[in-house]
Amino acid sequence: MVVEIKDFYNRVIGRIETLPNGDKVVRDFYNKILGYYRKREDVTTDFYGRIVARGEACSILLNK
Repeated sequence: MVVEIKDFYNRVIGRIETLPNGDKVVRDFYNKILGYYRKREDVTTDFYGRIVARGEACSILLNK
């Protein structure tokens, strides 16, 4: 399932794709991967694998 994230002016700024196992992939407008949420570990990481937050915080990756 893919959810589009839009700004105040209804422009798409990114997408969050939920995988069947509950993990999520965050992509920007240009389809570049910004980060991941790993449900098993309950952490959100950036593209380089650095932990950004504990828990599901995918939307903060779009604000960078």
